[in-house]
Amino acid sequence: MTEIQKKLFSLQDEKYKNFNSKLIPNIPLEKQIGVRIPDIRRLAKEIKNTEEADGFLMSLPHEYFEENNLHGYLLEYINNFDTAIEMTEKFLPFIDNWATCDTMSVKVFKQNIPALYKKIKAWLKSEETYTIRFAVNMLMKYFLDENFSEEVLTLVAEIQNKEYYVNMVRAWFFATAMAKQREATLPYLTERKLDKWTHNKTIQKCRESYRISDSDKELLKEMKL
Repeated sequence: MTEIQKKLFSLQDEKYKNFNSKLIPNIPLEKQIGVRIPDIRRLAKEIKNTEEADGFLMSLPHEYFEENNLHGYLLEYINNFDTAIEMTEKFLPFIDNWATCDTMSVKVFKQNIPALYKKIKAWLKSEETYTIRFAVNMLMKYFLDENFSEEVLTLVAEIQNKEYYVNMVRAWFFATAMAKQREATLPYLTERKLDKWTHNKTIQKCRESYRISDSDKELLKEMKL
């Protein structure tokens, strides 16, 4: 057992492990330790910028789900954009679940939006489920506000993938886009530009959202396929 693994096991919560395992059923129970996200983040903060952390980041693949989460949180402390992109790209093929993918947020990405956008376009062409999902997450985080363009909607609409975790994030993206960029987004639903499953799931998420008006929720209800 590595020193990092020992530290993670010292934070183990068996009840949480049993609960969390139901949320990530594709990860075998024996590959989960049972450590809460705030505790993993505290560990990342404790060991960031140390030789131990550097060695850990180079030791892919990891054995446990929590190690992958720790890896993602350590990437958040990288302050150089190019280094962060390089290290993220090394890690993306090893992400194997939605939780690791969705909780990773590399802060330095916002320092070079044009370069990030170019990378996102490349990630969207990946055959890896969670590389695509991460790319859509980054579009949702950085490109639905001041950096918005209608091309962003087209990029996500044109994804053709049968994976549940890809299409779920596509629906989440369009529901968020409805809240932030309504006029540009609504035609994707009124004109049925999405596949049936993503179309209906987007409507469901919109109707569950507190950011969508009641009138729009009623309008969307009539659009369900």
